[in-house]
Amino acid sequence: MPDEVGSLEASALKRKERLAALREAKIKKKSEGDKKLPTPTFRSYKPADESLKELALPEADVEEITDKVKEELENEDKGVVMESLDFTNLAPKKPDWDLKRDIAPKLEKLEKRTQKAIAELIRERLKEEDLANAVAAGASAALAEEDED
Repeated sequence: MPDEVGSLEASALKRKERLAALREAKIKKKSEGDKKLPTPTFRSYKPADESLKELALPEADVEEITDKVKEELENEDKGVVMESLDFTNLAPKKPDWDLKRDIAPKLEKLEKRTQKAIAELIRERLKEEDLANAVAAGASAALAEEDED
């Protein structure tokens, strides 16, 4: 009994030390977090201050899109080739595939329970048969004794 009390006191002291260390770390983290602020990045704003101009991102390069527009206009006349598209692959083979997918985990659980129930019924029948066989064996033994007398 004294060993249990001593071990409980030791574990309580260890826990207190751990909590004190966590509190100190939290306070230290807060004080460090106050000193260090995030630096802003300017994407579209051009700051007037010289020290903030260094934080501004360079302007994005604007590409010429005239070539891309010409290609799209040329491809528009051709149209989309429909021969390569097979509509039979787009539709699901069975309309209730999503229902089966959603119910599959429940069916697995049900199947396990069914197997357990079947096994239990078989065990009960075997026990009843063993009992019936024992009773029948006892009755036949009693009849055999009566016949001998």
